[in-house]
Amino acid sequence: MKTCLVVDDSRVIRKVARRILEDIGFEIAEAADGMEALAWCRAAMPDAVLLDWNMPQMTGIDFLRHLRLEPGGKEPVVVFCTVENDLARIREALDCGADEYIMKPFDGDIIAAKFAEVGLA
Repeated sequence: MKTCLVVDDSRVIRKVARRILEDIGFEIAEAADGMEALAWCRAAMPDAVLLDWNMPQMTGIDFLRHLRLEPGGKEPVVVFCTVENDLARIREALDCGADEYIMKPFDGDIIAAKFAEVGLA
């Protein structure tokens, strides 16, 4: 079973994402910020990361930059899921190694479609 690390400072968003991703066949791990997510990835690199941008401790974009430098860190498919909708932010995320970008609010169809586009579902 593929694993997805859901990284968001909102417990509610993590819970909703967990339910959606479990329904499409993922085993889920959760992190409340980029520091926690990076520690998780160092212990067990996931197949995918659903990543928020704005979080305490370490932002999503900073986490992504660090992740891509870790051993095996180029492997996970990273999908940003954020309220950041400025074109420059989207470009920055993609330039830093994000594979796809989802705007909040989201639903199961949106996540399933984006994960299918990147070959995960």
